[in-house]
Amino acid sequence: MGSTWETEQKWCRCCHWTLDVVTENLHHSHLVKINGVQVNGMYLNGPTLDTRATYKFVEDAVSLILDEAVKKGTDILEKVCEWQPPEKLREILDLELRDGGEPQSKILKRCQDVIRYSVKTGHPHFFNQLYAGMDPYALVGRFITETTNPSLYTYEVAPVFVLTEDAVLRKMMEFVGWEGEGDGIFSPGGSISNMYAVNVARYCCCPDIKEQGLSAMPRLVLFTSQECHYSVAKAAAFLGIGTKNVYVVSSDERGKMIPAELEKEVLRAKAEGACPFMVNATSGTTVLGSFDPLEEIADICQAHKLWLHVDACWGGAALLSRKHQHLLKGIQRANSVAWNPHKMLMAGLQCCAFMVRDKTGLLQRCHSARATYLFQQDKFYDISYDTGDKSIQCSRKPDAFKFWLLWKAIGTHGLEERVNKAIALARYLAMEIQKREGFRLLMEPEYANVCFWYIPPSLRKMPDSKEFWEKIHNVAPVIKERMMKKGSMMIGYQPHGNKVNFFRQIVISPQLGRADMDFVLDEIERLGQDL
Repeated sequence: MGSTWETEQKWCRCCHWTLDVVTENLHHSHLVKINGVQVNGMYLNGPTLDTRATYKFVEDAVSLILDEAVKKGTDILEKVCEWQPPEKLREILDLELRDGGEPQSKILKRCQDVIRYSVKTGHPHFFNQLYAGMDPYALVGRFITETTNPSLYTYEVAPVFVLTEDAVLRKMMEFVGWEGEGDGIFSPGGSISNMYAVNVARYCCCPDIKEQGLSAMPRLVLFTSQECHYSVAKAAAFLGIGTKNVYVVSSDERGKMIPAELEKEVLRAKAEGACPFMVNATSGTTVLGSFDPLEEIADICQAHKLWLHVDACWGGAALLSRKHQHLLKGIQRANSVAWNPHKMLMAGLQCCAFMVRDKTGLLQRCHSARATYLFQQDKFYDISYDTGDKSIQCSRKPDAFKFWLLWKAIGTHGLEERVNKAIALARYLAMEIQKREGFRLLMEPEYANVCFWYIPPSLRKMPDSKEFWEKIHNVAPVIKERMMKKGSMMIGYQPHGNKVNFFRQIVISPQLGRADMDFVLDEIERLGQDL
């Protein structure tokens, strides 16, 4: 091999330093000198990675991501997914981890395969979940937080992100109606936000539970509708309240909690000697997109001194729309609110705010552990910005930043336009369903959830009967399988209550137009006409 030195002040490819060394002999003596010290068999001087090669790999990987995931992943002419069964996909990806590493060219190919076989949730025809689309500003925000890799426990380690989280929470609480009051934290998912709500409500009811545990707790009961998110029952199980102490309140035909039934359940719990402590209301249910009547529920909570939590993870975005904010009328009376900007507002997974109306440090009192290695009281700055002790986590990602950057880029009016367009397109789709033979609407949409059945030609003359609905129940799963294997689009389906399987179309992405809604119905017709 030739010399690693060419002229003075050149880069040493052995130890990655620039040195005043001009001869081979001096260079070798330099290596012996600096690498001669070992600890536990390891040389301590110099980086373990080739920094130039590492930078080149990142550069190539970012280029690949932009082309394959961003450009192609949002192209309407590309597939939403390239379906492979688990056994085949495991073989394609070669998932086994080995002792030796692989060359960077092979790692780049692996990155390409991962993107290729992943579902393109930013594709215009991905309608499967309560999130979709790819916002460029939020995406750049995610790039920034991933590369800076902060953790939001203290101001000293994440100054920018502590301040941006605070700014976003204050603005969100303003739209809730708590201007000048309130507190909050971003959590790793709406389910965790709902668990926060149950825990904080319980702490307010039984503050001794933090130190004395369940022995200090009477039989607590919380109330929620039959349409609520399953995370409420999970929170009760996780926190030791018990799922049998979650009293389910009946909903009307549109999926809204019936206030009179809530009142009955509260009185029943009291008559049993239990201690009612919380009501969970939902603004934007997962399947039907229904909004509970918050004013009437708040009246009951006020009369019985119950904590009112509003799960607005899905429907909270309507607060930004002057046209649709009436759906959450009365939300300002809630004690706590969960709201996920990663859904309708497209901030990207995950972005979930949990907010309380209290401004007396309730989150801190309920969750703090006062770890002295993080939350020293004699720091040189205002320690009120060390927000980590309000959280049940230690390490916490700066999920609010991408939403802050998105909001700065398009403004409140841009966010409002997204909400208005999504709901308008959902209503257009509902109108088209009512016009088309072979389609039947479950109910008029209130939000961006459009629920409907497709009836194949072979069943259209069959009278409504048990046999008819049993056959309809089998239609959606077959069409879903066909659309995924074709890669043309993704739409969810489910049974619900006494209703057999139906499609649930979720409208979110601002890339969509009427042609996309027409495509959905045309494609379902193509995929299911022979059934």
